[in-house]
Amino acid sequence: MSAPYILVLYYSRHGATAQMARQIARGVELAGLEARLRTVPAVSSECEAVAPAIPDEGAPYATLDDLRHCAGLALGSPTRFGNMAAPLKYFLDGTSSLWLTGELVGKPAGVFTSTASLHGGQETTLLSMLLPLLHHGMLVCGLPYSESALLDTRGGGTPYGPSHHAGGDGKRPLDEHEIALCRALGQRLAQTAGKLEN
Repeated sequence: MSAPYILVLYYSRHGATAQMARQIARGVELAGLEARLRTVPAVSSECEAVAPAIPDEGAPYATLDDLRHCAGLALGSPTRFGNMAAPLKYFLDGTSSLWLTGELVGKPAGVFTSTASLHGGQETTLLSMLLPLLHHGMLVCGLPYSESALLDTRGGGTPYGPSHHAGGDGKRPLDEHEIALCRALGQRLAQTAGKLEN
């Protein structure tokens, strides 16, 4: 049996959500657990589009085993009209076998998102990602207001999970508060997973 890890599973089109994932992974590691970064391939409108087995760059593609064996999950997506992106939804729609066996029941989970506009559906996207996790019986970890960055942020940040305002061109870097909230989620997931293991 491998050491416990938090799965940081995300889809990122222009890199902002991937930056958040790396900061969440840093928070997991600061709390003493392994972080496993994984992504999902894009979906295509073409009938027979096939992604390469290994992405050209970034994290490897997630498998159901990555999800099955994790001690906790951080799930991230850019906002698409106030909802999670199709590639992430497609992956989650393929997790019925885990639902049938209850393999995710009782594991901690949190969500994160990035948007082009400040009020571009961050909170609804986070809530859309929580729905399948609740169906899987996962334990939702948000961000409490004891995280001072949640009160001070001028960019992203919600009690439902970290968020990032990437700007219209997608190039606005994570600010200090957004980084702090990403790391806080990673630490919270790792600490919660540790407590649940004992």
